[in-house]
Amino acid sequence: MPHPPVRRALGPGDACGLTEPLAPGLEALLRRAVLDVALSGPTRVRPPVLHVGVPGGPTALFVPRTDDPDLDPALRSDVVAAMVRRADLMAAAGRTRHGRGEAAPTAPTAPVVWLVRLGDLALQDVDLAWLAAARAAYAEAELPLVMVVVSRTAWRDPRSGVGRSWRRLRVR
Repeated sequence: MPHPPVRRALGPGDACGLTEPLAPGLEALLRRAVLDVALSGPTRVRPPVLHVGVPGGPTALFVPRTDDPDLDPALRSDVVAAMVRRADLMAAAGRTRHGRGEAAPTAPTAPVVWLVRLGDLALQDVDLAWLAAARAAYAEAELPLVMVVVSRTAWRDPRSGVGRSWRRLRVR
């Protein structure tokens, strides 16, 4: 007789995306993602860059080639799944190297996914393409998904529309 499927608790980013109010630790991490982009220096042209990990901490990056902007959906899912595994390994190595046996209290239970791109944060095709890939990879790994799109001044959840923006973002 087959076993019933394992049901897991929904995390902060499951199903409909992020909802208000955000946990202070998660909000601080997402602010850090925007701050990292803002501090990266002025650029006029930047391809979208996918990040998986912890903003300000261990992060895996993927920069699609500009001559191949339309990656296959299955390949995108494989890329995200590999990045999740890599981010987990980097986080585990960092905890071991620095003598910390457990994650920081502000760290989410799964790596965060954020897509950095230029322009306003209105929903675009590239956001939806990476969201579909992240949802598939995280569902397969049975992890709660937190994904946002990040610019130099703001972040936004492509599923729920929840976001934050700043006029002058400063290091705290």
